[in-house]
Amino acid sequence: MTELVNQIAAATGIDPDVAEKALGMMLGFLEKEGDDGAVQKMIAAIPGAADLISQYGGDGGGGFLSGLTGGGIMGLGQKLMGAGLGMGEITALAKETIAVAKQYAGEETVDRVVASIPGLGQFI
Repeated sequence: MTELVNQIAAATGIDPDVAEKALGMMLGFLEKEGDDGAVQKMIAAIPGAADLISQYGGDGGGGFLSGLTGGGIMGLGQKLMGAGLGMGEITALAKETIAVAKQYAGEETVDRVVASIPGLGQFI
């Protein structure tokens, strides 16, 4: 997982510790909001994804902002901004996360996940 996080951090210019947390949040969002079969296949294919989701992708324990953020893609954006990311960084991170997911799980599977979440396509 460290290699994957470092790859995403290098491609986006985000600190690796922040990238790890943000990646867990994004994968957790995809798991919660996406097509169940496609998401599970994608998560199983990405090394360490399930661990990141369990560490960072849950709805609880997120500090004072966790109760203020809504659901859906806007809620994810608020959580990522709360982790210190700006909109440009969030967009870059989303694109790189999807690219890496396609690398491991295949384009068809990841495209199914993206298509199953309203509004996600405009950010990637």
